Amino acid sequence: MTQVVNTFIQQSTGVVELNRPKALNSLNQEMIDIVSKALDAWVDVDQVKQVLIYSTSERAFCAGGDVRAVRESVLNGDVAAGDKYFTDEFVMNNVLGTYPKPVISVINGVAMGGGLGISIHGSHRIITGNAFASMPEMAIGYVPDVGFTYFAQRASSLAVATFLATTGWLMSPADMLWAGVATHYIDAENTQVFIDTVIGDSLDAALEKFSTQPKDSSELAGLTSQIEETFGLSSWALIDASLRSHPDQSFVSKTRELLASAAPASVVATVKLMHQNSKATTLREGLDNELAMSLFMIRQPDFVEGVRAVLVDKDRNASFTPDNFEDVDESQFIK
Repeated sequence: MTQVVNTFIQQSTGVVELNRPKALNSLNQEMIDIVSKALDAWVDVDQVKQVLIYSTSERAFCAGGDVRAVRESVLNGDVAAGDKYFTDEFVMNNVLGTYPKPVISVINGVAMGGGLGISIHGSHRIITGNAFASMPEMAIGYVPDVGFTYFAQRASSLAVATFLATTGWLMSPADMLWAGVATHYIDAENTQVFIDTVIGDSLDAALEKFSTQPKDSSELAGLTSQIEETFGLSSWALIDASLRSHPDQSFVSKTRELLASAAPASVVATVKLMHQNSKATTLREGLDNELAMSLFMIRQPDFVEGVRAVLVDKDRNASFTPDNFEDVDESQFIK
């Protein structure tokens, strides 16, 4: 039987090989359990000097968490299964972020949601020319999680992180480097030989031989001033008002277009969560804030409806409640 994650020790490296290609490595409970067990085991193994995470698929590093399964649990009246899933996933994220050995991710293909959670907290985040990433939770009536709302604003800024979290901006390799999501870049055709060199020689040797820069510049970086002028405010109402009066109507139009499929309640909740986590002092505290919001959101009709529209029926025609920002009660979200 094929394992959804292969974990093994090769020379001095603990290898985590994501191997659920048909689902684009969407993290399910089994995958989280396998990864967590391996990480816990390797902490005290002297032979393991570093951990390396990569995918067997050229299409995807990890397309996110398996929210379809969470939705099914909710619909079946077993919301406790969803609670366990997110609780366990966030424990894994924290372990990765506090691991006493280098954690190296090689991101080739898509990395969304939980795919960033299993990579961004490590010490080295290597991306290829085929990499792209986003936090697309607004469209499924949920909120960005897996430590992104804590990590991203420290890697870039509160405004940039809030922009990425609320718009679902699809980051190019250059964007990922600029925003601090990635630490190094390699050409996609060198992915396997890079992995082999990390294991067979060393990370330093692999980076010295293969690390380079993308040919394209970061579009996200070019929007820095507009983003800082609008998305650093403490509520969606204030951000929205700032967008209404901003002189760069091209930027405003692009932003509105990205927000067109968003659940209004998710956007309002995300801005609140971002500011809550601007005050968090540890990744674990940030994850705890996200967990409280996550467990609230999966109990709301928007989550079931959003996952249906994006991942089940795929009609991209969700009916969110409320369907406008003005009617969202910000006080409902957990303090």
